[in-house]
Amino acid sequence: MMNVGNPQEAFGLSFIPNDGVGLARLEFIINNYIRVHPMALLDYDELEEAAVKTEIDRLTAGYADKPQFFVDKLAEGVATIAAAFYPNAVIVRLSDFKTNEYANLLGGEPYEPAEENPMLGFRGASRYYHPTYRDGFALECRALKRVRDEMGLTNVELMVPFVPHGGRGPAGARGDAEERPAARRGRAGDLRDVRDPDQRAPRRAVPRALRRLLDRLERPDAAGLGRGPRFGDRGAIFDERNPAVKEMIAAVIRAASQRAVGKYIGICGQAPSDYPEFARFLVEEGIDSISLNPDAVMKTTLMILETEREEAA
Repeated sequence: MMNVGNPQEAFGLSFIPNDGVGLARLEFIINNYIRVHPMALLDYDELEEAAVKTEIDRLTAGYADKPQFFVDKLAEGVATIAAAFYPNAVIVRLSDFKTNEYANLLGGEPYEPAEENPMLGFRGASRYYHPTYRDGFALECRALKRVRDEMGLTNVELMVPFVPHGGRGPAGARGDAEERPAARRGRAGDLRDVRDPDQRAPRRAVPRALRRLLDRLERPDAAGLGRGPRFGDRGAIFDERNPAVKEMIAAVIRAASQRAVGKYIGICGQAPSDYPEFARFLVEEGIDSISLNPDAVMKTTLMILETEREEAA
């Protein structure tokens, strides 16, 4: 599969042999086509900064309903990617901006807390059901529901990003403490309205949640493996090929294949694109899909075919 974020590139990239899109981020569309914090659009009438309202008026010309601008632009961007790769699956990762990135959107600063470490802060699934943002998340769900229900692009599937916790949810309820509220406490844009009953819904968990995932693979429809971005100078000492990292990945793949019949597990990230031996390791462990940067798809596909031939010999 392929990582695609820019709708303008989607049709050109679709001619590269592929099995669909394993990671389509919403952030590019929001940054480049919308540019306004969703809560600022929802609170447009109460905004106090005249300059912000003037710029919003310019960007949303023709829209009396400002939140509808967010829904329409996001739906158009996702639909372009989905149409380019139809009927293959296009896994759309729901928004995963950090607080400092949301604050940089037009009108965003008043809505975002200042965090010492935004990388591990108020982001991903944690935002979706929180009172300060859940109305903004509902706009995302409205957009994706429009793509599937009105535009007919049912190849769009969802990924819930940055699920940091595992175990039991609030009040001892069985399930993930972040994913359950995200899926069940949205307003009119509830995730259940966006999905088909038989559709995969991968979740991307941080490592400390993977241990719980091993014990509970009967619940998620699918699992997506990923890692966070490199941290500045610390990136030089990080290597995805570290035996500890590979051991955890292998354990999750094995658990998915042995204890979760009919489930799906894939990986998206830089490592399979950068390191052919890492992609080979994933194939040997039996992963279902690998999502790659477009420039790595062909060379990695050839390597995978060679690996599979060797295994069959």
